[in-house]
This record gives sequence, C-alpha cells and structure tokens, in this order.
Amino acid sequence: MAEPVQKRARETRARLIAAADALVAERGFEALRVEEVVLRAGVAKGTFFSHFRDKDALMDQLVGARINGILDEIEAGEAPRDVDEMVAALVSLMRFMTCERYVFDLILRYSGAAAVEEIGPIARTFGRQMDIAVGWLHEGPFRRDVPADLLAEGVQAFLVQAMALHFCMLHSDQAMRDRLAVYLRAWLMPAV
Repeated sequence: MAEPVQKRARETRARLIAAADALVAERGFEALRVEEVVLRAGVAKGTFFSHFRDKDALMDQLVGARINGILDEIEAGEAPRDVDEMVAALVSLMRFMTCERYVFDLILRYSGAAAVEEIGPIARTFGRQMDIAVGWLHEGPFRRDVPADLLAEGVQAFLVQAMALHFCMLHSDQAMRDRLAVYLRAWLMPAV
C-alpha cells in the first residue's frame, strides 16, 4: 500500500515544480507566489507545505536544477587553457546567478555557507563547481605551488565576489567578466 502513496507524492511534487517552473518562465523568480503555484498545480496550499517548507525551499529545487544544467554545458566544453577562457566558460553561470537580485541572494543563503542543516540542490552545485574547477586547474597553465582544490576554492570565492559587486552601486562600473578576469589572473597565474 505504501508504494501508491509514494508514487502519488512524487507526482504531486513534480506537478508543483512544473507549475512553479512555468510561472517563473512567465514572471521571474521573485514574482512567484505560493498561491499561484498551488492554483496552477491543482492542489491545496497545505499540500504545497507538505512538500516544501516555504517558497525558498521550492526555489532551491528550481535554481539548483538550472545551475546544474549550466554546469552540464560547462563540463561538456573543453577545459580552459588560460584565464580568459576560464572566465568565458563561467559567463553563462554568472549571468544566470545574477539574473535577479532574489536569485543571487537565494544562492548565497542556500550555498551551504550559511550553515543550514540540510544540504540541498544549490549547495550541491557549489561542490560540483569546485570539482569542475579542480579538473581545469590540473590541465591548464595555472600555478602549481598551491593545491588545485585550494585554487578552486579561490576561483569560486572570486566568482561570488565579482557577482556581488555587480549589485553594488559603488563598484558597478566594471563588468563582472572583467572583474573576475583581474581576480583570477592574480590568483591563478604563476609569478614571473
């Protein structure tokens, strides 16, 4: 008897996610309202909350899935041979992660850095970003005096910093791409 209930619960969760995804496509992430999701999915509001703690928990699923799709594309590409190619490979990720201030804030809150108890889809993408960067750093002409995993942490930190400054009025004069390139050259290139 448990299997039909589990199957129904999975189907309901999938309907909620599909409804939210469609609404985000129409209006954006921040404009999404739980009331609209349950209406479109054809379920009661209580059903939503039996699947998701709140709107942000649903967004963790949606945003995490989109980041994973972008990481799939990045991973399918060739490993960057220099900083400019690395930055170019990360542009689509930066573009999505800063598409709305709400999305960027959600990503930071759910990245795992905020010591949340549950590790969800967004936090797992940060681990995946690290794995991709470590692979790049082993293949490219980057410094070798620091372990690749530490260099990858720096790449990720500078990526977040470049995106954060995108939202800062005092520092919005420089494109994220250009700012990231400056950071990564200083961090990754061997001293001459």
